[in-house]
Amino acid sequence: MEFSSSPALREAAELELLGVDYMHWRLPDGGDLYVTRHGRPFAAQLHPDSWFAAGWFEANREKLVGTSTVYRVRTRPAGSRPPLDLVVKWCRVGAQIPVDTFTFTQFVEAEFNSPYEEFALAMELRADRRPPRIIAHKPLGVYVPPHRLELWQLGRTLARMERKKALYREVELDIYRQYILIYQWIEGCSLTEHYGALPGGVEAHRDEMETIANDCRRALETKGFRMLDFKPEHVIVRPRRDGALLRRRDGSLVYALVDFELLQRTPEHERSVQAERRSRYLQHQSHRFEPPRGHSFPPHLRPSQVMGVDYVFGHSESTGGALWVVGRDPDLFDYFLPERWRRTHRERLSPHREVWHTRTKDEIHLVWKVSRVGEIPDVAPDDPAAEAIRRHGYNSPFEEFAIALALARRGVPTTYPRAIYMTGQPRVASAPADPGRHESHARWHDPDGEPVLRPDRNYIEVWGYWNGADETLAARSTPVCEPVSLLDARDRGWITPGECEEWLDRAQADLAAVGWQDLRRDPGHLLLSRTPDGKFWRDETGRPILRWCNFSLFRRTT
Repeated sequence: MEFSSSPALREAAELELLGVDYMHWRLPDGGDLYVTRHGRPFAAQLHPDSWFAAGWFEANREKLVGTSTVYRVRTRPAGSRPPLDLVVKWCRVGAQIPVDTFTFTQFVEAEFNSPYEEFALAMELRADRRPPRIIAHKPLGVYVPPHRLELWQLGRTLARMERKKALYREVELDIYRQYILIYQWIEGCSLTEHYGALPGGVEAHRDEMETIANDCRRALETKGFRMLDFKPEHVIVRPRRDGALLRRRDGSLVYALVDFELLQRTPEHERSVQAERRSRYLQHQSHRFEPPRGHSFPPHLRPSQVMGVDYVFGHSESTGGALWVVGRDPDLFDYFLPERWRRTHRERLSPHREVWHTRTKDEIHLVWKVSRVGEIPDVAPDDPAAEAIRRHGYNSPFEEFAIALALARRGVPTTYPRAIYMTGQPRVASAPADPGRHESHARWHDPDGEPVLRPDRNYIEVWGYWNGADETLAARSTPVCEPVSLLDARDRGWITPGECEEWLDRAQADLAAVGWQDLRRDPGHLLLSRTPDGKFWRDETGRPILRWCNFSLFRRTT
């Protein structure tokens, strides 16, 4: 099969899973093939027809030593490309770990890595060029056969799979499908094989073998990693003709590490990785409206502009939804994929609306709200603004973001709009109760040519959780204040009811001065910034700084 010219190759989707870029093909038989950047030159050989076809696989495989199902297999020639030696390993995610008692008691909560988790860690280890030099097995791709098996056939339990899925909601794991990891073959042999072939066998050379294995383990730990089941079989060496092991000019041993199904970051390195990712996020946010530096948009992302606001537009591969990320920096897109914030621990901020505060998997504080665009506003009969509110209706997410940014440019403090997520699943109601916004937005389209505001979808607004300016946080990377609504400050007794009304009147007047009005007079729409010593931020005149955080019923007055 000439895979390189097949329709399947041309229809591949580019996506990122746990920081690793893949080409993803949905194969005609219902299977899936994910190919890393290392595997792209060998895409034809990695197609399952080249190595997993019935008859070929059985005749050209060699079972490798280990407790898992792992083989060395040679591919068929693919067009002008010669055969390729692969290592294919059945992923044991969700299965019980058959380790010794000492390891089990030391790492009682250990689980086998998922395929994408294993590849992400392997790629991170390979990218570390600091001494000592460690060569890590090169990941090429993940093949997911189409057929579904029973749990007993896979050795999985529902509880283990749910725990793993809860950790990595951004990747889809099908509990009933197999995952086959494809690595490039490494020439050489394991420490056990090398010393087992010498006179006297392993027992005669055990001390020397264990010394090398321990050195390799310590080198791995200096990189911030550990293997929970580290064995001499995981160390691949190159014997020379004279029986000695290949070494570099400085005398260091040349070796490679394989088998990463129980590879983990050390706790210290895990904290460092999260802190570094959050720091990069804050740096990018402080420059989000600047043109991309040094590189263009990747193929799966495109620039978009709606109502004068610049966005990075793309799709959520895991949910089928669409995402608009505020700004012009494509590096910010992945931080707002729904799987990074929808399933994390959250705190409800409003008793009446779907408004939640969460800390994402990247340790970033966000507030997400389900947009009420298309709903008929609920108002109290005695509200003097009731008729105006019904006539105006709820603003769309795109209007809210445009309003917040316009006010900020005029010097009116607001929270930061971050991203708009359109769900992949249709909304429950067949049509909006108030179609006005969908009609008025009909001229705005996304880069795919679809209306940005669709009546058959729900929308979620993602806002920054106010704990300091982006520029300040980028410099110090720690919160400088705590947000407290004017309503909460009054109810907690931190300010008097009179102060609450006075400050609300002032905020409304400041808003009117730049041509805007909040139709619903609500102290919950304004935030105070409370410092660690319990005081409120104030301006140079001594007045507390108030920051708008709800724009759903804002309208122009001029």
